[in-house]
Amino acid sequence: MKKIAMLGSGFIGRFYADSIQGQRSKDTITMVYSRREEAAVKFAEDYQCDRYSTDMEEAIAHPDVDVVCIALPNNLHEGAVMLCCKYRKAVITTKPLGRNAAEAKRMLLAVEEAGIFNGYLEDLVYAPKFLKAYESVKKGALGRILWAKSRETHPGPHSDWFWDIEKAGGGCILDLGCHCVEITRSFIGKDIKPIEVMCWADTQVKPIDAEDHAIGLIKYENGAMAQFEVSWTFRGGLDLRDEVMGTEGTIWINNFLRTGLEMFTTGKGADYVAEKAESNSGWLFPVGDEVNDLGYNHMFAEMFNCMENGTAPRETFYDGYIVNAVIDAAYKSAKTKLWEPVALDIWRGQTGLSKVSHLVEYDADHYLIKKEITHYGTKKVILKHKKTGQIVEKIIE
Repeated sequence: MKKIAMLGSGFIGRFYADSIQGQRSKDTITMVYSRREEAAVKFAEDYQCDRYSTDMEEAIAHPDVDVVCIALPNNLHEGAVMLCCKYRKAVITTKPLGRNAAEAKRMLLAVEEAGIFNGYLEDLVYAPKFLKAYESVKKGALGRILWAKSRETHPGPHSDWFWDIEKAGGGCILDLGCHCVEITRSFIGKDIKPIEVMCWADTQVKPIDAEDHAIGLIKYENGAMAQFEVSWTFRGGLDLRDEVMGTEGTIWINNFLRTGLEMFTTGKGADYVAEKAESNSGWLFPVGDEVNDLGYNHMFAEMFNCMENGTAPRETFYDGYIVNAVIDAAYKSAKTKLWEPVALDIWRGQTGLSKVSHLVEYDADHYLIKKEITHYGTKKVILKHKKTGQIVEKIIE
């Protein structure tokens, strides 16, 4: 059984607590830290925590705590991680790891030097639909992965600090793009190096200093491409969609907005519907089990199992660092309007890859372009002659 200190009593801390203690889990939150005492007291009451504190170091150092879960604003992550290193406490942290790659790198090196367990709480790569799709991709069902796309859009985050560029470190690219980068990176292969980024970003609606809408392209060393679409200006709820395309197939995933459960109500007796839902009347799209569908249950189960087994989880601080580095390049590209390199001081994947050949041999003289059956039943192939480059059509008997 793990005894957890929850740092943060707000929106994400409560989502985490619902998962950790929501279904008779053996792991318990024994301590909660909050900057506001009334918030700490309320959280402790709601989740039956033994203790609360408004002193972060006291919460982390307490002898009844063996795991620290960081659910704090981005600007407080590094300080919390350094205290975990000081007291040799296992640490798991919400996304993004840092406000930038420099912060993330310092945290990565610190936990590794301290020799403590570190987990990056990227819940959307633990979502059930993602896990199913990921297994299909890894087994080769889609062939060689050419392109992966992830979209997260909604009307904007819940807490005030997200809208403060100094505390948050950025806007929707950092807040939502961190999910999208890691989702697409996982499909393409986390050992394949991201090399450069092209990004458009703008502040279209919100009266803030950060971007509220962005689209980016990420080029990988093996020739694969990733795409992210993020927005705090989308109206209609939380839209989580992923697409993966390979030489042998395609996967489309809709994680949240249209789930197969639809409801119409005048609003009488209506209450909470789903995260980021903008209305509780009319046609609504409830989510059967938000905590599970967003990946929290699978994520915490793996984190705690890995702690007990002495193994590394799927997502570590190293992954958080890579994501931050890609996002740094996206921000730079948004300013320069150019492809910008991903600066990785630490890289532990494959190196020296080149673009995989796209040529498929049909026979000694030709490459295959396409094989098909027409609507009138004829089977044919379209070929390219290796030497002359001539495109020819051949009927197959």
